[in-house]
Amino acid sequence: MTKLPYWHVDAFADRPFAGNQAAVMPLEAWLPDAVLQAIAEENNFAETAFVVRDETGAADWELRWFTPTSEVKLCGHATLASGHVLLTRDGGEQVSFRTRHAGMLQVRRDGAGYALSLPTSRVEALAVPGLLEALGVDAPVFDTVAGTEETSVVLLESEAHLRALSPDMRALEKIDRMAICTAPGDTADVVSRVFVPAWGVPEDSVTGSAHAVLAPFWAERLGRETFTAHQASQRGGDLTCRLEGDRVWLGGPCVTVVEGSFHLPD
Repeated sequence: MTKLPYWHVDAFADRPFAGNQAAVMPLEAWLPDAVLQAIAEENNFAETAFVVRDETGAADWELRWFTPTSEVKLCGHATLASGHVLLTRDGGEQVSFRTRHAGMLQVRRDGAGYALSLPTSRVEALAVPGLLEALGVDAPVFDTVAGTEETSVVLLESEAHLRALSPDMRALEKIDRMAICTAPGDTADVVSRVFVPAWGVPEDSVTGSAHAVLAPFWAERLGRETFTAHQASQRGGDLTCRLEGDRVWLGGPCVTVVEGSFHLPD
């Protein structure tokens, strides 16, 4: 057996059992993609993040993310979790990541938590066949026109409407995109729920990449570039969002729940 370092982190959480779970696994070198996918399936979290030292000098680490079923182009909460692990283990004030599809990402210490820099995604009003029927709503839909992931934003009237959603997951499974449902919040400025069954995650707990879409979307509607956000999943999570040009800074804490070894067969 080969022992691989393993951390289980609750991201965007100030205590265990909240926020979004991620596995973070620093590697000496990249394993075959099939092995990375098998590890992510075994971990069975929304995301497993793998990091390898960046030999190009462009960043501190290379970073990739896998759901239980597939590799994704961008994951915010597992990037925040990776920054938490590396800054906790190695010290320092910030850490940078080179990714295959999302460019350069950065996590830095920010008070008692961390700040995560992500590229924003832009959406425009577009119809997505079958989406509203699968969600069981009649509301405006905005779809990605510039960004990393295939994403749709559905704008609802109220937090109560958002919390009452009960989507048809089998129907959503057939729609190859992230569905972000959002509304004005009762206590936070913005609330959301995120559904990604096509990528192996029926409802995500707290989604950094979704807020890279929501930041420009809501900044325009609120008339300001800084706001608070709450993802109203079962576990729930709170974020601060600050739009800065074509980047968004997301803020929140992390908690290490498990630290140990993953036993990989030789």
